[in-house]
Amino acid sequence: MRKDVRILLVGEPKVGKTSLIMSLVSEEFPEVVPYRAEEITIPADVTPERVPTHIVDYSEAEQTDEQLFQEISKANVICIVYSVNNKKSIEKVTSHWIPLITDNTDKDSRVPLILVGNKSDLVEHSSMETILPIMNQYSEIETCVECSAKNLKNISELFYYAQKAVLHPTGPLYCPEKKCMRTLCVKALTRIFKVSDLDNDGILNDNELNFFQRTCFNTPLDPQALDDVKNVVKKNLSDGVRDNGLTLKGFLFLHTLFIQRGRHETTWTVLRRFGYDDDLELNQDYLFPLLKVPPDCTTELNHNAYLFLQSVFDKHDKDRDCALSPDELSDVFDVFPYMPWGPDVNNTVCTNEQGWVTYQGFLSQWTLTTYLDVQRCLEYLGYLGYSIIAEQESQASGITVTRAKKIDLQKKQTQRNVFRCNVFGDIASGKSGFLQAFLGKNLKRQKTIREEHRSYYAISTTYVYGQEKYLLLHEVFPDFDYLTDADLACDVVCLVYDTSNPYSFEYCAKVFKHYFMESKIPCMMVAAKSDLPEVKQMYGCSPLEFCRRHKMPPPQSFTCNTSTAPSKDIYTKLATMAMYPHARLRCMCTCNRCTFCLCQNFLNSELLQTIRAKLYAVVLRRHVSQADLKSSTFWLKAGAGATAFAVLGFAVYRVLLKQR
Repeated sequence: MRKDVRILLVGEPKVGKTSLIMSLVSEEFPEVVPYRAEEITIPADVTPERVPTHIVDYSEAEQTDEQLFQEISKANVICIVYSVNNKKSIEKVTSHWIPLITDNTDKDSRVPLILVGNKSDLVEHSSMETILPIMNQYSEIETCVECSAKNLKNISELFYYAQKAVLHPTGPLYCPEKKCMRTLCVKALTRIFKVSDLDNDGILNDNELNFFQRTCFNTPLDPQALDDVKNVVKKNLSDGVRDNGLTLKGFLFLHTLFIQRGRHETTWTVLRRFGYDDDLELNQDYLFPLLKVPPDCTTELNHNAYLFLQSVFDKHDKDRDCALSPDELSDVFDVFPYMPWGPDVNNTVCTNEQGWVTYQGFLSQWTLTTYLDVQRCLEYLGYLGYSIIAEQESQASGITVTRAKKIDLQKKQTQRNVFRCNVFGDIASGKSGFLQAFLGKNLKRQKTIREEHRSYYAISTTYVYGQEKYLLLHEVFPDFDYLTDADLACDVVCLVYDTSNPYSFEYCAKVFKHYFMESKIPCMMVAAKSDLPEVKQMYGCSPLEFCRRHKMPPPQSFTCNTSTAPSKDIYTKLATMAMYPHARLRCMCTCNRCTFCLCQNFLNSELLQTIRAKLYAVVLRRHVSQADLKSSTFWLKAGAGATAFAVLGFAVYRVLLKQR
């Protein structure tokens, strides 16, 4: 909505421009009329549209042509005033004023014109017969008003129509020559209809019409009013109503009727509520609401946004097979100005056997977009009408900005639901296969993927201690010397080497030692292609010894050359390491819940290592003689220490078990 409206009055001398302004302000005809009235500002609270209005007068006697041209360029609407009893002033409308205004305004930004016939009190006939052909000739003319400054006839109506011509212009909506709505208007209203059609059955039923009415006008329609609306459509359009609901054709017909009857404000109210500006383009403030994301923080969809996206999926999954066919997916994005997802999406998220995006894959792709490019996610949610359907202030209310990762590390806990794993490895080490296996694709299915449809991301869900989390895998291009900050920023690192290639491990070792050895980011070594014969790696030490030296879990064997979907155990391990980077888990049996896992993690915990080191220090710090070994006091102390150690270990174990 505009912040203010600027109205300029022009016309031949002595037609009553200044009198009109002064009569409006004083509500009486002025006895003495100056050459030109000073600019007047009408406050928002006294105007019908609640918008401040500036009224500017023009006088040929006091102003130069240059000043006139400047005022024309600043005006939002121009009133061309003529005298109804002066034919010459009417002729000047087309011979002088309209060409002058056209020459001094931007061709791309059309300024609406109002024809004002003043001094109607001096004649008994109307000038409309003369004016109507002019209105039909020039589409920029919004309307014509006959008034009298002396009798105060139609004075307030004149300025109301001028204000309305700016706030609710006819031009962008309707083509008077063809007597139909313009293409952009039809396109915008079609999107609004599809967003409002909550069950996607092609009609707006009574519940949907009432929701639409409340959304746009803050008041529901009573049953009689609903029937009246549908009856009007039925009388004029045979296919405007179906199954007692309003079709798209009926919806468009109603708005055409509003415009033809001069109720432009009704259509404009609907358009602006759904985010459109004066040019019938979606407003940038609507598509990109303010959202601040501090450094070291990530962005995720919250519960309300997931509920909305679930409803979008259900709305378009017509065959209820929990997957979106190409036609169904196209229908989802029919309210977009372009197709946002390419064929690479089918290799980024989970799909069914036919290669169609599943319910889980649909939510995963939205999660990926939110994490990598939150502004694009806001834009997409705007096209789908999130703020309207979810009844939220803006799309930003559907986004959660996580706290800084360094705070998570300090507190040793996190509330995040999306974790990023960057996958490093030499060329042909099996990185792409590793990503696709996460989506349930074995080697046979991976061979059907076309190179141009390949994706460097894969995202799906996995469970960490019973909690569902998203794990985002990103394949990093193997260019050791030019790894960017984005390549290194992640929650867990996966280093993939080919067990059948003797030179494959060296790249992983170099990446780890150069970029991650001093980092707090947990790392895992993956021995890919484990179905092939293993060869000795041409490096200073074996992968197992390398992992031991650097306190990493032992290399995890992996292959995607399976008859069924590859195991997801390794991805659960990665997600666990990402979620608990401080834990330094040594047990890698996947579950991290069994007794063995709990004991193993406890025995390898930093707390227990510290206690053990101190006990060793106490025992070994002093020289133990043969006399000490025979002394009952020595063995009593040793027994007491061992007992205390066992009791403490059992207590911690019980606590851990209870938590899980």
